[in-house]
Amino acid sequence: MGPSGAGGDGGTPWPDVGVVLATHNRPQLMREALASILGQDYPGRIRVQLVYDRSEPETELEQDTPGREVAVMVNTRTPGLAGARNTGVLALDTELVAFCDDDDVWLDGKLAQQVERLLASPGAEFVTTAMRVDFGDRSTVRLAERDVITVREMARSRMAMLHSSSFVFRREAMLERFGLVDETLPRSMAEDWDLLLRAARSAPIVHVDSPLVGIRWGASSYFNDAWRDKNEAHAWLLANHPEIEADTIGAGLQYGKLAFGHAVLGERREALRWTWRCARRNPRERRWVLALLVLAGVSGEWIQRELNRRGHGV
Repeated sequence: MGPSGAGGDGGTPWPDVGVVLATHNRPQLMREALASILGQDYPGRIRVQLVYDRSEPETELEQDTPGREVAVMVNTRTPGLAGARNTGVLALDTELVAFCDDDDVWLDGKLAQQVERLLASPGAEFVTTAMRVDFGDRSTVRLAERDVITVREMARSRMAMLHSSSFVFRREAMLERFGLVDETLPRSMAEDWDLLLRAARSAPIVHVDSPLVGIRWGASSYFNDAWRDKNEAHAWLLANHPEIEADTIGAGLQYGKLAFGHAVLGERREALRWTWRCARRNPRERRWVLALLVLAGVSGEWIQRELNRRGHGV
């Protein structure tokens, strides 16, 4: 389709969408992600901002095809995913901005369905989709089973199916209301959850509950085994989002993640401290049980791999 057309109300032109594709030393996977973006059947203009983080830019990927443009640049901000994403956002001038990780793909119809939903939702600033998790030769669909997500729901659960590769938002809302991606989190860990919390605080997130992004879990993730950084990020979330600490389920979730993370690192005293806090705050939270299993000798790597295989994380 061409770069013009009618939007969700039947008369409004489809808005321009800028896509920030941040990449770090995954050229083949990144090209698959890029092809899935450019191949969308979206009637409006798509401009991909391909941001190289701590890696050599491939300027040969630039293109100026009308309605499907690719610009190549390097991360000029904090090294890491958050700085790369913000570099891309600030370089764009499009009404809408989307993210796609360099090891994921957009599935058919993803962008058009999201933009249509956003245009049909007065006051909405942010829209997500469900996902398909690909782990080895097994695929699992993760649905949210709702079409609107509030800040209370985000405080209760990371809602992993709201993956960053599904994010589409109004650029103006990010710059003027809920803010850029936080660059202070270690290795940009949990930056997507922090962004969802701030966005939902500004306005409820609208959601297309169809699996419209393909997410690779496991070996392709840079964060798969970074337990010390994960622990620091979960403690940061507790300190910076009072909605989490105030909610029994949300707090128990964070306590359980910290218990498991410290157990994997062999930090027995800290693991037991967070296990005790988790069991007291929310006995039904299963992560404190997983932490005790790790302390008893069960491999944390095996637990994580089995959860990932089923489309879940710790």
